Amino acid sequence: MAGRKVVWTQIAETELQEILKFFLNRNRSNAYSLKLYHKFTAELKLVAKNPGIGIKTKLPSIRGLIIEDYIIFYEIHPDKIMVLQLWDCRQNPDKLTIREL
Repeated sequence: MAGRKVVWTQIAETELQEILKFFLNRNRSNAYSLKLYHKFTAELKLVAKNPGIGIKTKLPSIRGLIIEDYIIFYEIHPDKIMVLQLWDCRQNPDKLTIREL
């Protein structure tokens, strides 16, 4: 079976850009930001082929993929994987809210 298309929501895209900018500014180099971005995209390619590999959440249609200090929350659709949120696990967990589309 061919993999599904990976689609980022606007919220997830914004969170990704903020994370990458943070490391760019902190490290004065884009090396780590690129490494992290490539790791996210490589893991999401695996999810596109095997959507069930993420951990189950309280919401039945949403799964989470743990990558280093982050969890990528995604929703499985017949033709795509919707990336809903990119969560830094070092944040206060009480602030985490995941919404189905």
